[in-house]
Amino acid sequence: MRAVILTIGDEILLGQILDTNSRYMARELAALGAQTVEMRSVADEKDAIWHAVDEALRRADAVFVTGGLGPTKDDLTKKVLADYFGTELALNAEVYAWLEEMFASNPQRFNDYNKSQAWLPKACVPLRNLKGTASGMWFEKDGKVLVSLPGVPFETEYLFPAEVLPRLKEKFHNLLLRYRMVTVYDIPEAALAMKLAEFEKTLSKNLSLAYLPSVGFVRLRLTAKDEAVAQLDARFEVLLGELAGLSYEEQQGQTPEEEIAHRLRQLEQTVACAESCTGGNIAHLITSVPGASAYFLGGVVAYSNDVKKRILGVHADDLEKYGAVSEPVAVQMAQGALRATGAQWAVSTTGVAGPDGGTPEKPVGTVWIGVAGPNGAKAQKFVFSRTRERNIGRASVKALQLLLAEMEHRQNLL
Repeated sequence: MRAVILTIGDEILLGQILDTNSRYMARELAALGAQTVEMRSVADEKDAIWHAVDEALRRADAVFVTGGLGPTKDDLTKKVLADYFGTELALNAEVYAWLEEMFASNPQRFNDYNKSQAWLPKACVPLRNLKGTASGMWFEKDGKVLVSLPGVPFETEYLFPAEVLPRLKEKFHNLLLRYRMVTVYDIPEAALAMKLAEFEKTLSKNLSLAYLPSVGFVRLRLTAKDEAVAQLDARFEVLLGELAGLSYEEQQGQTPEEEIAHRLRQLEQTVACAESCTGGNIAHLITSVPGASAYFLGGVVAYSNDVKKRILGVHADDLEKYGAVSEPVAVQMAQGALRATGAQWAVSTTGVAGPDGGTPEKPVGTVWIGVAGPNGAKAQKFVFSRTRERNIGRASVKALQLLLAEMEHRQNLL
């Protein structure tokens, strides 16, 4: 199944909101075995939406549209789709009953705008949305499918597994696409590509290797289509052999922060952080995962030595003797985060992010990262680059990597 994903909304094109729906649906479709061939954002204009839908259905078996389903005049998707599929908007009694049920406890809020959400194209199958007032819509034409979903991410993330995926599995029986991923740390993308050049030459037509670089790591995705699916596992083991000597971890398409979320939920444990040079970026990464409140207790951004001492309990003598960028301070910062929050795990960073502040002994890019947990506390020194943004990013990712390693070690001891 070839898929195209369209997002409708001027707010996306103006950069006012981030399009997370496309990323979510593409991942779900890949896990199903479908191939997304295009993602596209479209303005809130009738002609733009109509032509985008027409082009998408010409090149794909299924098209997924999000956005433009609200009750206001600038929400045009329903009207355009009714026109495209040669039908008209009509009051859908089933959807109206759903809305009445939704507003039963507060009927005064069931106003004309909310009632208008029950007007849908006659040609669609409505998809019940328990998270909002805009129903999803399923269209079929000439053996192809178009699915229209709300633009609100948590509504799409409810409707997709609840209403869309079961229908896709019933409609398309020949889904043959699989992939496996591995995250490789502390090597530039270009250097990794050179190392794997000969491996890539051995890949057959329907096997491909993709590089997904980020600050501090590169994710490799080995994808198999059609008959090559049977070769995927064996070729992936060969790929891992080519990575001997490097730091890597196989992942199911997860970022380090998503893997930490998974591990902490399994362990039923919590985490905190104490940051200096990363300025809260580790806390940001951890809390970017939905549901982080279940395991992230809090963090301290301790830029000044005074805060390190008063809030985290770092010893004044160690700050004087070793300096803020040192092993003892990183260890005590992590331990202090445990005491301050009551978490089972904590990470800390203290370093010289740059562009100024470096010395011959501690040049720009020098970072000590601490991890504290049930096995005690330790810290490691790293020297990254001379670029501030890169240092912050790499230190944050490395801190998460070290935390994952310690949690895995802890699990192996149990």
